[in-house]
Amino acid sequence: MEGQRKLNKKAWSWAFYDWANSGFATTVMAGFFPIFFKSYWAGDLDPAQSTFAIGSINSLVGLIIAISAPVLGALADVGSIKKRFLFAFALVGILSTGYLFFIPESSWKLAIIFYALGVIGFSGGNIFYDALIIGVSKPEERNWISALGFSLGYLGGGLLFLLNVLMYIKPAWFGLSSPIEAVLWSFLSVAIWWFIFSFPIFLNVKEENLEKKVGRSSVVRMAFSNLYKTSRSIKKYKSAVIFLIAYFLYMDGVDTIIRMATSYGSDIGLTATSMIGALLLTQFIGFPATLVFGLYADKFGYKLSLTFGIVTYIGVVLFSSQIDSALDFYIVASVIGLVQGGVQAISRSYFSNLIPPEKAAEFFGFYNFIGKSSVILGPFMVSGIALLTGNPGYGILSLLILFIPGLILLWRVPD
Repeated sequence: MEGQRKLNKKAWSWAFYDWANSGFATTVMAGFFPIFFKSYWAGDLDPAQSTFAIGSINSLVGLIIAISAPVLGALADVGSIKKRFLFAFALVGILSTGYLFFIPESSWKLAIIFYALGVIGFSGGNIFYDALIIGVSKPEERNWISALGFSLGYLGGGLLFLLNVLMYIKPAWFGLSSPIEAVLWSFLSVAIWWFIFSFPIFLNVKEENLEKKVGRSSVVRMAFSNLYKTSRSIKKYKSAVIFLIAYFLYMDGVDTIIRMATSYGSDIGLTATSMIGALLLTQFIGFPATLVFGLYADKFGYKLSLTFGIVTYIGVVLFSSQIDSALDFYIVASVIGLVQGGVQAISRSYFSNLIPPEKAAEFFGFYNFIGKSSVILGPFMVSGIALLTGNPGYGILSLLILFIPGLILLWRVPD
């Protein structure tokens, strides 16, 4: 285990990108955007309508990323241009997030468009970020490096979010006139943070560019040929296929909770301060908890570790459907912080051990396809059921449809 922790410069630079882009996940996706969207940009809509708008756009973006992920991944693998794709998507995310600063009040359609572009940049970039783990780590290191990435993400995202929360609570400390101005500046700070801390992965992680050797047209033909071959051969690997189906289900539940938590909190009457404090708690619990999760996965095994995380999420769903106070929300946030990063990290490293090493890059294309498409059902289901029934708790309970079958299928993965 000690040897696994002596990571090289490439591995640290790779993991540090999670530090760079996690500010978008915390400040924008989970934190300020859902709250600010409802009160500032979509103040003319009723709560159910604004929740439905956020849930629908998250599902639509998930569908766009899911459809494009296998093709983009195949092109990047064959052309060895993952870094170029990562740069392009990161730039889209950075510029779109920064532009939120300039969108005026009541412009909810414009706000939701640039939010969607930011999510595309964030999620699309992660396709190529995840794929680069193959080139910066050995198989025996991958569990620890995967956990390190998520853990740095929790720490970096949490620190920036803490700064943004201080800006929101005490705007005068930062020379700002109001909490509204503080939130707008927070969006701009995420873009700057993301840009600056992306430099290590682009400077220190190298990959050979096959496009220069065989030509761009040959790269495109090879990419589609490999995608076709992999889609036909993946069914031969029963363990990987069953795991991907299980992963699709339980990760849909995980991602939905991440993206819809503050929107749900607003619907049940919690204050912005309470929800922001709970999100900060999740981040700073998640930093050490993810590292511990990664270490103990080697001791207890992937299945038991993931089972613990998924069962915990089932308990969170049942409890969340009944919450009505800030204290309850803090309890939920604390429990999620203990398992969220671990479930994400162990899923990535477990899959890397179920696939043939010589086809790792191709199979990770399908892994990312499943991961990005897993956010399609959950947000739409939660927001749609809440809209139809008028009860946000019923929307949250619908996530059991994802977690329970996902857990059952996980245990059907052959050892």
